[in-house]
Amino acid sequence: QVTLVESGGGLVQAGGSLRLSCAASGRTFSRSAMGWFRQAPGKEREFVAAISSNGGSTYYTDSVKGRFTISRVNAEKTVYLQMTSLRPEDTAVYYCAAGDAISSSSTYYQRYEYDYWGQGTQVTVSS
Repeated sequence: QVTLVESGGGLVQAGGSLRLSCAASGRTFSRSAMGWFRQAPGKEREFVAAISSNGGSTYYTDSVKGRFTISRVNAEKTVYLQMTSLRPEDTAVYYCAAGDAISSSSTYYQRYEYDYWGQGTQVTVSS
């Protein structure tokens, strides 16, 4: 069992930066792939970024490549999403997720592959 709590969201102007954190509890964190998803009003929840259990592999959706960076510190049971050059279209609730059985590259992008979810943190980017 893994419990996830996101923090770090807020209101920022376009071009600004935010760092989201996701603190995990549970014994399996170091063996779990971690992902960030987001959901804007009236839209489906979409993949943003993911990182393998040992941090050796990272994955991003095209719209955030070069602007967002996912990282993790297993000793602290925390995963981060550093967001820079934020745009109004990045406005959404951001969710942290953990997956215990994610292995092949394609599965990191799939929402249904993740077993545990946080409650979300709101990110609002003003123009």
